[in-house]
Amino acid sequence: MPSSLCEALTNSSISFDYQKEDDWITSGKLGSREAVLVFRTNILNPKIRKTLSEKSSAQVLTDTKDNEEKPVQSPQKLAEEEPTSSEPSSKEALSGSTQQKIFLLKKPQQCDKSDKLTFSSPFKKILNRYSSSDTSISSEGEEPANSSENKSRVLKTSQNAINIKLATDLSNESGYESIAPAKTISNTEVIEEDQEETSEDDAECGINMPASKLKITYKFHQTETKLLRKLFNVHGLTEVQGENNNFNLLWTGVHMKLDIVRNLAPYQRVNHFPRSYEMTRKDRLYKNIERMQHLRGMKHFDIVPQTFVLPIESRDLVVAHNKHRGPWIVKPAASSRGRGIFIVNSPDQIPQDEQAVVSKYIVDPLCIDGHKCDLRVYVLVTSFDPLIIYLYEEGIVRLATVKYDRHADNLWNPCMHLCNYSINKYHSDYIRSSDAQDEDVGHKWTLSALLRHLKLQSCDTRQLMLNIEDLIIKAVLACAQSIISACRMFVPNGNNCFELYGFDILIDNALKPWLLEINLSPSMGVDSPLDTKVKSCLMADLLTCVGIPAYSPEMKSHYDQKWSRFRSSSCQRIATFPSTSQKTKKSKKKGAAINLNLTGEEQRILRNARLQYSRRGGFVRIFPTDDSMQRYGNFLDSANGIPISTPNVQSQTFQTPIIQHNYNQMLHQNLYSKDGRQKQDDNNEADRIWQYERALETDSEIPFVKKPTVEKCEVEGRRLRKIMLKKISNGSELTPFQARQTFSMYLESVLRRLTEDPKDNHEKIILKFLNKFGGSVKPPVMFRNMQTIKVASKARSAMVAKLLGDFLENYKRDTEAYVDSFDHFGMIPSSAYNQFLMHAQESDLEAVLTLHTNVTGIMPFLYNRCGLSVPPTPPIPSGLHGFLRALPSMVSSTGINRELSKYDGYFKNFDKEKVFL
Repeated sequence: MPSSLCEALTNSSISFDYQKEDDWITSGKLGSREAVLVFRTNILNPKIRKTLSEKSSAQVLTDTKDNEEKPVQSPQKLAEEEPTSSEPSSKEALSGSTQQKIFLLKKPQQCDKSDKLTFSSPFKKILNRYSSSDTSISSEGEEPANSSENKSRVLKTSQNAINIKLATDLSNESGYESIAPAKTISNTEVIEEDQEETSEDDAECGINMPASKLKITYKFHQTETKLLRKLFNVHGLTEVQGENNNFNLLWTGVHMKLDIVRNLAPYQRVNHFPRSYEMTRKDRLYKNIERMQHLRGMKHFDIVPQTFVLPIESRDLVVAHNKHRGPWIVKPAASSRGRGIFIVNSPDQIPQDEQAVVSKYIVDPLCIDGHKCDLRVYVLVTSFDPLIIYLYEEGIVRLATVKYDRHADNLWNPCMHLCNYSINKYHSDYIRSSDAQDEDVGHKWTLSALLRHLKLQSCDTRQLMLNIEDLIIKAVLACAQSIISACRMFVPNGNNCFELYGFDILIDNALKPWLLEINLSPSMGVDSPLDTKVKSCLMADLLTCVGIPAYSPEMKSHYDQKWSRFRSSSCQRIATFPSTSQKTKKSKKKGAAINLNLTGEEQRILRNARLQYSRRGGFVRIFPTDDSMQRYGNFLDSANGIPISTPNVQSQTFQTPIIQHNYNQMLHQNLYSKDGRQKQDDNNEADRIWQYERALETDSEIPFVKKPTVEKCEVEGRRLRKIMLKKISNGSELTPFQARQTFSMYLESVLRRLTEDPKDNHEKIILKFLNKFGGSVKPPVMFRNMQTIKVASKARSAMVAKLLGDFLENYKRDTEAYVDSFDHFGMIPSSAYNQFLMHAQESDLEAVLTLHTNVTGIMPFLYNRCGLSVPPTPPIPSGLHGFLRALPSMVSSTGINRELSKYDGYFKNFDKEKVFL
């Protein structure tokens, strides 16, 4: 007899006409409380979507004909019928046992009209023609390399013409509209997160999915959305905007407000736990691990380098330095993507007023072909009480661009000592893998490729991965106590929260892993086929494993009314003991899978853990395992199973309003019972190691097409520039939004030039501008004076480009607040100016900014008109890059008017001055 909730869904008028709903629902029948959505990456392939659409249309016609011949049946009876089997081709397309191959297509490169390429061969033939064994193919446009180089080498090359051919073929075969050829793009061009276009058939596909019929929604807040939005759209989820909290899934890149967590309904999911900063802030992470070192012993928690938090522990740092000389690595306590990190030989080189985390620098890291590397592994925590931790089978190995040299003269070089992609991508020698199947090419590998590489060198990869698992578990244990307290206080339901952490791990030359940091929201940016392959599969498996409930609007309304009576400020989970008759009834219904000695809450936890594990995809559960209580039981409180990271004071008692329980012990006993009556999970050590070392299986090509861009025409740009200059000379002005758009595009051109041409002599100007501008983007202390770096190199250009890129990111975010909803009087019309920006080159942008600044005497791209500390407008020298040379003088750190002679002298002597000493 179905419950009222099931009846509400079964009797509704929802009809699924896009294949079988069972293909996209798992863990329970449609309408049951356990039913959750299924996410698959192969649906991203437009060819598969077309096949499914045709099958769906044929199925609709068949159903219509059958309905004319057969008597009408009740919806409940239809739901109980067995689903009809689909054709083999459709079933293969929907198979979710393995992941799918993904290609990211760069913008097509320019070619002559005589070289136009037209192909009509099938999709598979195209990919076979350009197989991964062809070493001349790349989507990034690198220079050709020697054919004798081994595949495991760090360098990889390509030919632009073949790349155009591949991109054109894939675009034509996949049903996308042809894209006009764009200009040749360097492998170091900055890739924007909003360049990817959501095609129209994504929405058409989503309309036919069960999530669309059930009106399941998602919400984004301060996070990368390109990959996630595409996954959600093709699976039928709808986005809600603004303050609307009627969502099924909230995905945010920052910590959540506690009011939102406290009022979550049972069917709602959020991607963060409260107080996750205990793990993701560098200072809090190190302090939590340090407490466990003192409480449980250094030998058990020797997972991080020796660390000090400044300025509180400055004296301890000096004492440690006198015992064991440097170098030391200095990091801001709450930053990411390598911002503000530098290395020193002595604590005397660290400014006294800096609030930072200082760690012992590991001078003997594992190197691949002489390049330092570190790991980014993805850890999913679905519950802290009980503790359930998954490690994704595939990770990312990031290599530094410059070969490692531990000499003190090279400590300043971030492209040698830091492996962050956000830093190394600006280096002109950085190589991206051009094919998703090439996992050991370029400066970014996969974890499985690294393990296979080390195994060929007779390294013990089994023990390495076991040590990484141990490091992850102990890091979570060290920080879990505060998070569990917050969950008990604010989280209404045990399934509301989950979290994906990005663990950055460094391996030394003895194969010992060291924890560097834990990222709150690991980057989901995709700018290479390898990135797209790993992260698409990761996100699809994560969403399926977590389980977005497939509730109808009637079911959600029922839960909203029911739970509104029980929400309170405490939101603590109460352990309820069902009566004997209830337990007997449930045991008869579900068989021997339910232990009669378990409470209702324990049965729910056990059932959810098993269902979650059954849909884990590529995730490997590392806690609990068959030996987890034997290895980590001493770190857990015997009464409640909570990791204890603070010593108990003698005669101190802690009163709790809830019944004491030990969910960790209960879950382990039932999952790995020895009585033989219950099925044990198959995540033993051998299976886990095998899963880490295997390559991520793929069977479906998915072109991840970039948004088409209009080719810039230099002649048209010069013509429009003359029009704009004439308007400005006649008294027209740029709106603040237009000025900021122009300035942003101009700095992007400068950034591209810095990245492509390391010999460019403008690093000093840009660095001076960023130093004076200040704000959240400022160079590390050791890098603020260009005179301290005496050797000109590509790495220095990359560092300046990284700082300029960070500035541009914040600048664009601030520009979003400026909107021109209509044409203002005396301003340049928006339509005409947008046409100019569409074709403007760097010289065109510079000419408009220069004339506008000289004529109006204002700088709307940097200051509001009513600013109190706006410096006087400096004279802008004529000639090429005159505006760039005047840029540092547009920022005044003191606000005192300067004499024009000082500006004249500066610019007069600038050309004679040697930028690099």
